[in-house]
Amino acid sequence: MKKNYVPQPVDTEDVVLGEDLEELVEQMAKNVHEVWAATRMEQGWTYGEQRNDEQKLHPCLVAYECLPESEKEYDRNTAIGTLKLIKKLGFKITK
Repeated sequence: MKKNYVPQPVDTEDVVLGEDLEELVEQMAKNVHEVWAATRMEQGWTYGEQRNDEQKLHPCLVAYECLPESEKEYDRNTAIGTLKLIKKLGFKITK
C-alpha cells in the first residue's frame, strides 16, 4: 500500500481569499513557524548558521520576524492553503 500512495489534496485553485484575510494569513504563518520551531527544540535542535541534521542545528530556529522572506513565504503558503480549504469546505471565516 505504501508504494502506491498518491497524494490527492482538495483542489482549492478556484478559491480566492480577500484582502481582509491578509492579517490572518500573517498571524497563521507566524504560528506555523512557532509550532515548527517548538517541535524542533523539543527534539533537541538548536540554532546553527548552517543546517546539520547530525548535530541537530538549523538556521531557521529564530523568531519569525528574523526569517528570510523565502521561509516566511513557505509558512504563508501553508496558512493560505489552510484558509482556502476551510472556505472550499463551506465554512465562513469571520471576525
